[in-house]
Amino acid sequence: MRVGISLLTLVPGVVGGSETYARELTRALARMGKLEYEAFVPPIAQDAADGLPTRVIREYGARTTTAGRASAMARAWAAPGRLRRALRLETFDAVHFPLSVMLPPPGDTAPAAVTVHDLQHETYPEFFSRAELAYRRVLYRRAATSSRIVIAISEHAREALLERYGLDPERVVAIPLGVDHDRLRPGNEPRQPFLLYPANPWPHKNHARLYEAFALVRRERPDLRLALTGTGHDAAALPEGVETRGRVPDDELVDLYRTASALVFPSLYEGFGLPPLEAMACGCPVAVSRATSLPEVCGDAAEYFDPLSSEDMARAIAAVLDDPAAYAVRGPERARRFTWEATARRHEDVYRRLAG
Repeated sequence: MRVGISLLTLVPGVVGGSETYARELTRALARMGKLEYEAFVPPIAQDAADGLPTRVIREYGARTTTAGRASAMARAWAAPGRLRRALRLETFDAVHFPLSVMLPPPGDTAPAAVTVHDLQHETYPEFFSRAELAYRRVLYRRAATSSRIVIAISEHAREALLERYGLDPERVVAIPLGVDHDRLRPGNEPRQPFLLYPANPWPHKNHARLYEAFALVRRERPDLRLALTGTGHDAAALPEGVETRGRVPDDELVDLYRTASALVFPSLYEGFGLPPLEAMACGCPVAVSRATSLPEVCGDAAEYFDPLSSEDMARAIAAVLDDPAAYAVRGPERARRFTWEATARRHEDVYRRLAG
């Protein structure tokens, strides 16, 4: 049985947690998958399907920016025949599009699954430009309704798809993401007096309320700092005690998880929420928003707060700082429930179902 996996819309460093999902899924399939795979990758991300047989699709000419990604998709949709000929989809028994957008629509050439990571634009349309909102509303719905199976990355995401798009529940499968436990595990480094928030400054990431909460906590802990990672932070405009590390390599992020006093995650919307789970795997205490999929992911291993209340956020941060040991024990226990191998096995079940 031959399965094609399209990673064409992956732009390194731009598409966030969906990039982690795509890369870790293909690595896990390469390690333990039972089917025959071929991944389609763009010239800008030739290493995206680490371990799987790969074909670089030069007919899809994306550049390393969000605008370049949109331009490449527009060209593909305007002339789908050229790209379809390059992909040779008719030679596969099933095709998977892990990055929410199908390029090009497979038609009758192979039964397809698409992963829809979230429907944030339906809940918070004000967070998007008019052009991006129109693009998401059209393309996400088209991808979900034209696929034989839709994969959601959490039960919350699955329920959103059923509610918003009226899909047949039999067609929508929730498969949680995983953790690389060889890389993400507790270390022996001493904890330092800083909070960590790994997120680009997108509107739903809720940085402004975090700064308010941090100022409240810092009244009692003047030595505490807040470290941000991700691109787009204006270092000159950050409040006192807040610093940006920029986009950090994976190994440096693990070091931050292992040395931070706590991770604080005030996001308003997540399809899954990998950073809290990764932090817990490293024994880092976690204070997290009580929103969307996050309670489903973190279970009883984190301290929750209302993301619309800086006071409640400050309370939760203080709670994990005052009693870190309990969270440091529960976090790794919770994270061990999530593995990329289990994620890959459930994807193979979907591929077999497509072909059947």
